Amino acid sequence: MELGSRVAAVRSTRVFLGNQQVGPAVILIRDGKIHQVLPGWEITKDVEVLDAGDSLVMPGIVDCHVHVNEPGRTSWEGFWTATRAAAAGGVTTIVDMPLNSIPPTTTLANFQEKLREATGKCFVDTAFWGGVIPGNQLELQPMIQAGVAGFKCFLIHSGVEEFPHVSQGDLHATMEQLRGTGSVILFHAEKEVQQTSKSNGDPRQYATFLQSRPNVMEMEAIRIVVQLCTEYQVRCHVVHMSSAQPLPLIQEAKKGGAPLTVETTHHYLSLSAENIPAGATQFKCCPPIRGAQNQDQLWAALKSGHIDMVVSDHSPCTPDLKKLDSGDFTQAWGGISSLQFGLPLFWSSASRKGFQLGDAVRLLCQNTAQLCGLGQQKGSLAPGYDADLVIWDPEREFEIKEEGIHHKNKITPYMGVSLRGVVRSTIVRGRLVYRDGSFSAEPLGKTLLVPPRTTPHADA
Repeated sequence: MELGSRVAAVRSTRVFLGNQQVGPAVILIRDGKIHQVLPGWEITKDVEVLDAGDSLVMPGIVDCHVHVNEPGRTSWEGFWTATRAAAAGGVTTIVDMPLNSIPPTTTLANFQEKLREATGKCFVDTAFWGGVIPGNQLELQPMIQAGVAGFKCFLIHSGVEEFPHVSQGDLHATMEQLRGTGSVILFHAEKEVQQTSKSNGDPRQYATFLQSRPNVMEMEAIRIVVQLCTEYQVRCHVVHMSSAQPLPLIQEAKKGGAPLTVETTHHYLSLSAENIPAGATQFKCCPPIRGAQNQDQLWAALKSGHIDMVVSDHSPCTPDLKKLDSGDFTQAWGGISSLQFGLPLFWSSASRKGFQLGDAVRLLCQNTAQLCGLGQQKGSLAPGYDADLVIWDPEREFEIKEEGIHHKNKITPYMGVSLRGVVRSTIVRGRLVYRDGSFSAEPLGKTLLVPPRTTPHADA
């Protein structure tokens, strides 16, 4: 079957059939949608079949936290390279973050510019977050109507001047604009706190950087998020939570009916502070990678459902910004590139911890699709959904090598790491976009506009 061609049916001895069930099945595809999922191996219809053998077939991954950086900082990353990396990793939909591109996605005009830049460059489907910055509250509803998935804000300096962090006043104004829209606001949940002593440690030691971003910064920020979410009943989401300390606060808010969700990332689940070498600035991200004991608590929260999803937070930059020569953690850009390797990163650890395939689908596909308003279209292997599939070998191992990395700048803390889970093929809306190291000749993904959602008013 040619790369890029339309797939009529996919057959495997191992198809994800829902809950924790895996068995032989044939997936019939019509007009880019899943038409039927037929248990068993036999196929009576005269259609072209992609036979996956014993490889596992499950919904394509929806990675709802990706920094593409185009336009404006395309030397960091661009739609062409980011979405090829996604396809190679079994990711069939990404949602682009509003910052690190210039201009940022904080006005309707900027969103339209972003859409123009992305068109014709995406190998997988791509949706977009908008951003909240001081003074742009009247842009939010027009952006919702235009198709953004929701909005991200920072409670601390974002790292780039064109995306300033918001004040309490900005947040209340934002909540008033979003109330009743059904949209969601995403929080980079760190807040500056008074520290009793300034660290004067060696900037090449990871511990020096870690001490500068203590757990309490996340705790205080999440306290604010919980208060706003409870007061306004606007959907709120905590991005890339690294600290387990705020989990009881989040659980209590959810129990009380607050529409709150939370994600963590592959790096917080697979890397630990104790194992980061001196000067290895490719490990720097914000919030920081914390200790192994904290990581165990994150895994426990995933298992119990207190953390809702796992994403990459793919945040690349050029090599010079990582300060690899000096190894200075205090000066290096904070961000980790892992878009291509999310599935094997998750599965390598999760499979050893008793997680099942259904957990992977819930945490990497279904809940992420729900967050960004694509839950009726993406993330599930069922009739009527987009025929977005990943075909992979969960038991097979591979080593991450530079020549196999498809994102633009080949910097990653995972270089040389062996992982379990090899992606064989990726299908987007019934089109074969990746197979065994090769890509379709042209980008077959499309830009996704999320239909505006509404929540009923109390007096409706």
